[in-house]
Amino acid sequence: MGRMSQQSVIEELQRLGMSGYEAKAYVALVAAGTPLNGYEVAKRSGVPRSTVYETLAKLVGRGAAYEVRAGEASVGYISLPPSALLDRMRRDFDHSIDTLREALPQVASPPQVRLVHNLSDRESLLARAEDVVAAARDDLFLSGWPAEIEPLKPVVRRADAEGVDVSVVMFGDDPDPVGTTIPHRFSTPEVALENLGCRLLVVAADREQAVIGGVVNGDAWGVYTDDPAVVLVAVEYVRHDIAMHLIAEKFSPEDFESFWTSDPALRRLRADHGIPAALLARGPVGTTAPPRRNGRRGQN
Repeated sequence: MGRMSQQSVIEELQRLGMSGYEAKAYVALVAAGTPLNGYEVAKRSGVPRSTVYETLAKLVGRGAAYEVRAGEASVGYISLPPSALLDRMRRDFDHSIDTLREALPQVASPPQVRLVHNLSDRESLLARAEDVVAAARDDLFLSGWPAEIEPLKPVVRRADAEGVDVSVVMFGDDPDPVGTTIPHRFSTPEVALENLGCRLLVVAADREQAVIGGVVNGDAWGVYTDDPAVVLVAVEYVRHDIAMHLIAEKFSPEDFESFWTSDPALRRLRADHGIPAALLARGPVGTTAPPRRNGRRGQN
């Protein structure tokens, strides 16, 4: 990965709480590596001379810079080393998170309306799924394909390490599983993809919130919700898949394959191909969905 530009560093410092002028002045001091007076900081950073001393005072106040006196009338400024600044920011951030985690529930009112938030692309789908995983404290259920599960692995592993009971159903090979991972064996990932019409992703945490979505090529649709009824269905979907696999292990592979492909009741349940994708793609009211696929019925 290439080096970040100074502008990128400034933007990240702003994300961590510095003003634009403070970030520009701090980066100028870091780049100089030697004490600068206010005029030099303004010239190098683009901070207006009329506000540069106010900006430097704020940096000094937050401990990101120090005054260096070279004489009675000469004052320069030098930056706190970047590693020390980042360590301080991390400590401050962690302290704020710990404080808010204790304080916010005390001021929050019971929810009057349950959320159903539409997700219209793969990036937002995975970002919201990561939020759900990160919120898990007791149990976590996931079902999906490697393409969507892999980006979630770091935060899933963190949850697993913190004692969250993690259950995963994976449609495909997973050489590096996390938690209790069950490979989906009822049908191949290719057949499951044809039946569903999309790579279905289900993520549910603590029976309190869930993300349900589908991905086809570069397109994705889905929802985030904290509605208890929808979350319950999402959890039971994954739990039922796991239970079916545990039952299937009691059969010989040949007997189960025969039962799975020839039983009339099972064939009827698998008759509609692509309907999950069509339903997810409808999105908010007023949008259109892909046409319902009639195709072959009950062939896989």
